[in-house]
Amino acid sequence: MSNQIQSLQVRGFFNGVVLIAMVAQIATDAGVARAEQPTAGATRHVDLGGEVCLELVYVPPGEFKMGSTPAEKAWATGIEGGATPGTERESYEGERPRPMRVKDGFWMGRTEVSVGQFKRFVEETSYVTDAEQPGATTHCFDPEWKITAKAPPHPWIPMEDKSWRDPNFGFPLRNCYPVVCVSWNDGKSFCKWLTARERAAGRLPEQLEYRLPTEAEWAYACRGGLEGTIFWWGDDLSNGEGRLNISAVDFLPGRNKIWPLANAPWSDGFAFVSPVDHYGERGRNGFGLADMCGGVWEIVLDHFDPQGGHEEVYSVDTNPRPVCRGGNYFDVPGNARCAVRLGLQGPNYSDSRDGFRICLGVPRDVE
Repeated sequence: MSNQIQSLQVRGFFNGVVLIAMVAQIATDAGVARAEQPTAGATRHVDLGGEVCLELVYVPPGEFKMGSTPAEKAWATGIEGGATPGTERESYEGERPRPMRVKDGFWMGRTEVSVGQFKRFVEETSYVTDAEQPGATTHCFDPEWKITAKAPPHPWIPMEDKSWRDPNFGFPLRNCYPVVCVSWNDGKSFCKWLTARERAAGRLPEQLEYRLPTEAEWAYACRGGLEGTIFWWGDDLSNGEGRLNISAVDFLPGRNKIWPLANAPWSDGFAFVSPVDHYGERGRNGFGLADMCGGVWEIVLDHFDPQGGHEEVYSVDTNPRPVCRGGNYFDVPGNARCAVRLGLQGPNYSDSRDGFRICLGVPRDVE
């Protein structure tokens, strides 16, 4: 009997040790998981070589509302918003805001991809953008554009000899400007290069990739944690001073006139594009992302649905038109809101008002 009791005691002790070890391992695993789970606003830097890096900011999963209210659309096409009334542009935002959920956290570029960062990609790959292909064009500002008392014609025209290397701004291009005159194809190619580069260096887990953000990710990230305001800082345009680059009280290069459209009633310092993150902390939203409204249109992964954006990545089989979001330096305040969205002419279309921002997240692909 005593031997049986002793045997039970030994087995009990052994089982207890195993149980304690299992609990300890679970706790350790949970601690590792918690340690690896980034917090909102966490940053990471990607070395692109040549003393060029790219900064990413973590955006946690969450819920938001995509689209705008009838009241917001009315403001956008009113006196202060300045958007042209009677067009269908505002209808692209959907009839009313729709609740959506971004189920996976992701990392997003602090800023749009800059000229210097894109240059590193081209240096390493000899990549030729869509605008640089034989016979191709990109849309740039027409220096012969005449400002008249009548509503001016559109000042952007297709040009064959322009590209991201020279967008025809009329002033020297610097590495700190957002890259423009790039297409949806070009943005995807940059992301594929960065994914391959980081994976080859052993710095990228298999379950993640660099890519363009989905429209839902971009719209959620743009609001910076707010649910349904006109801009990422709120509804009051006057609070946007010193935060964004849009049509404002700034002279056009070589002229003594400003854009002859509705303007923000202050100088933002630039008639054309501003350097990325030029406005510093004041120009960053609740997630720490810079230049989410104004600056340059940002091309996203989804194809355009004129009825409104989608929670899951959206694509079509024929005549795809990539979505661009956020407005640009030429836009009036009503066209540089969080909810604003347009469809580009096609995957190879480029313009000196269009750029892109990258995302690091779970794979989401659209061909």
